[in-house]
Amino acid sequence: MTHIGIEPGRLQFSWISSAEATKFVDVVKDVTDAIRALGPNTHFVKTLPKVA
Repeated sequence: MTHIGIEPGRLQFSWISSAEATKFVDVVKDVTDAIRALGPNTHFVKTLPKVA
């Protein structure tokens, strides 16, 4: 993933059963916190050309 500009930690996989609602909530909170801590991924930010 780093080859295409995605930092480690931005892509996460978890196996959660549909019966594990509490686990789902915990995983979503953990992933959200991890992504926020990384900040914006500036690799994919495009600058727009200035219009005269």
